[in-house]
Amino acid sequence: MWDKLRERWKVRTGWDVAVILVVFACTGFSVMYSKIFLYCLLGLTAETTAWWLRVLITVTIILPLYQVLLLVWGWIFGKFDFFWEFEKRMFSRIGSLFRKK
Repeated sequence: MWDKLRERWKVRTGWDVAVILVVFACTGFSVMYSKIFLYCLLGLTAETTAWWLRVLITVTIILPLYQVLLLVWGWIFGKFDFFWEFEKRMFSRIGSLFRKK
């Protein structure tokens, strides 16, 4: 598994793979707690708020926050360049969904 990820991500060592996985984990936890904090701040709960409004807030606020936090955690762990390229690839794939062929 480590070698497969190392080849896919084009990194040199298994240690680099481990650091990248830690960055993804830290980002996920950060976004989860940020979402809880934001929902409490805005007074949004499952009982008082329509599901579509919670989804809309998640897509418009939480998704971009994830991208920023991914870069921040990548910088903290010394893998900013990897995650910057990762972000560019992801946004180019998203952009290609909206382009006409």
